[in-house]
Parts: sequence; C-alpha cells; structure tokens
Amino acid sequence: AEKLVEAGVDALVIDTAHGHSQGVIDQVKHIKAKYPEVTVIAGNVATGEATKALFEAGADVVKVGIGPGSICTTRIVAGVGVPQITAVYDCATEARKHGKAIIADGGIKYSGDVVKALAAGGHAVMLGSLLAGTEESPGETEIFQGRQYKTYRGMGSLGAMESGSNDRYFQEDKTPKKYVPEGIEGRIAYKGLLQDNIYQLMGGVRSGMGYTGSHNLKELREEAMFTRMGPA
Repeated sequence: AEKLVEAGVDALVIDTAHGHSQGVIDQVKHIKAKYPEVTVIAGNVATGEATKALFEAGADVVKVGIGPGSICTTRIVAGVGVPQITAVYDCATEARKHGKAIIADGGIKYSGDVVKALAAGGHAVMLGSLLAGTEESPGETEIFQGRQYKTYRGMGSLGAMESGSNDRYFQEDKTPKKYVPEGIEGRIAYKGLLQDNIYQLMGGVRSGMGYTGSHNLKELREEAMFTRMGPA
C-alpha cells in the first residue's frame, strides 16, 4: 500500500470474495488510519449489514456482488449469494445513511443491466465479461472453428489461483490440487476496440435515462422505479 500511495494512486482496493469478515474490516481500519487522505474501496459484500460494517471501519466506497459474475461459481460451489439487484438496493440504502457510495460488481451482460444497477442505487459498475473480449483486454487471442476469441478467466478459477488470487478466497494452502475453485476459465468472442464497446454501452445508458426521465445519474438512482414482473 505504501508504494502505491507514493506512486499517486487514486484509490486503494481491498478486494476479497467475502468482504464481511474480521480480517477485511481490520485491514480497512489499518489502511484508513495510515493513509486518511486516500480513497479506500472495500468488498465484496451483498447485504446492508456488511456495507455498514465496512463504512464504519473507514471505507469510502463498498463493492457489492457475491457470485453474480458470468464465470463465477461461488453460488454453485459454496451455495452463497444474493440476487444482484437486491444486493445493490440493500447496500445502497445503507450507503445513503453514511453519505457514501457503492460499486455494483458483476452480473452485467448488457447496457440495460448497467441502467438497472445504477437505478438500484449503484454509483458505478464494474465490468468483466463485457470488456474481456476487447483488443486491450489481457488474455491470448485464439482462432477456434474459424472465429477469433480471447481467453478469459475468473478470479476464482484454478488458473488465477495458481497465479496468486487464492488469498482472495481465503485459501492459503499453496498446493494447487488442494484449491477449491469458485470460477472457471474459457473463451469469449473477440469484440474489437474498447472505445467502440464503451460507446455502445454509453448509448444504452443514455437511452435508459431518457426512458426514465432522468436528467443525470443522481435522478436515476433516486427516482427510477422497479416493477415486479411475473411469468408472461
């Protein structure tokens, strides 16, 4: 953290699969006490109670999402998770009490999902699969059955754990065969330049704001309404 602060980072992120744990809370307190001027982002969580605990520990922003990612298998392997819109809404409700922000992390497949995440109370979204196939994303480019793909792996995949992400899932044993993966590896279709993809996403968000009569993101967060849909 010291080296990052000296380098002038905008924020420090304390990122684990289970943000509502004593180790994370203690780390947030330690980092915020040592670098009070630096923005601290902590997560991931999925409940208002967990959000409250991290804010009270000193976090400036909380990251929300347990298991919604396209290549995350936490809900299957561990049986744990909260539907993302519900998680974002509950955590955002708590964030408002503290005058702070949350990031909706995971489960976003289309630009419309970005709109929903922001409308539920998110101040920002974190994207994985939507950007994974872009030219600028990490991962090797492959040709499979005549189509171009890029490799993509979850933080909880075996490959990522072998590269050092195992501590994010509280699996400190360094023996690969003893890891319990909570994500998968695969290919994703090549999508071209990042800027072209972002342009399309932004267009979808603007359209969603237009349909809801939102002049800005604050209005979208505070005034958008959700309607329950049954089987049609």
